[in-house]
Amino acid sequence: MTVATSILAFAVALFLGMLLLLEVGRRIGIRRQAHDTEGARAGLGAIEGAIFALLGLLIAFTFSGAAARFDTRRQLIVEETNAIGTAYLRLDLLPAASQPALREGFRQYVDSRLSVYAKLPDIEAAKAELARSNELQSGLWKRAVAACRESESPAAGMLLLPAMNQMIDITTTRTTAAQMHPPLAIFGMLGALALAGALLAGYGMAGGKSRSWIHIVAFAAIMALTVFVILDIEYPRLGLIRVDAFDQALIDLRASMT
Repeated sequence: MTVATSILAFAVALFLGMLLLLEVGRRIGIRRQAHDTEGARAGLGAIEGAIFALLGLLIAFTFSGAAARFDTRRQLIVEETNAIGTAYLRLDLLPAASQPALREGFRQYVDSRLSVYAKLPDIEAAKAELARSNELQSGLWKRAVAACRESESPAAGMLLLPAMNQMIDITTTRTTAAQMHPPLAIFGMLGALALAGALLAGYGMAGGKSRSWIHIVAFAAIMALTVFVILDIEYPRLGLIRVDAFDQALIDLRASMT
């Protein structure tokens, strides 16, 4: 099962689970009121308030964290594009005979970097392409060092090699950022609190003579949709909310490498 399928399955299961617990809570409340009309709601306000406050706080933190990581991943695409573009421009400092091979290596490298993310959600294929990118990095670095040694200008090494080092470092940064997620226990707790909230909400609705399906379905659907959006933002290469549009910067850079 892919990550995208797992996210959708989790949201659907949460929606159905909340519907079930809303009904269970309502029936428990009806039975309690039948035996203890006066005390059925005594002292429950504080408990419900605490649980729903904790649920709201957890939703706020997980959504805020997911959105921040989403923006970071988009920014890293721009930073990598700038780093590669700077290094590519500084190839002009090398001897003319050394430039064609390095420029061709840069083109292959950019193609490989684009392929790493284009192959997702096939994780294994993306890892294989990432390994190829690392091999191309190593080859480019060795050729650049050799060319700088042949160059008569000390500025070639002073300007080109730091730019290439930054280009290589950003690859690790992007890879790490793509793998950076909150512990699964946090999402499990979010789901558990949503279910607990549904049980308490159902209990609170026991006073009505009939079910308010609009409120029941709306509450479950909104909570499930909120959790789905949080998880979808957390994995922006695998779901509906994606950072793929920012890859256009790298595509445009590749097109300019003539």
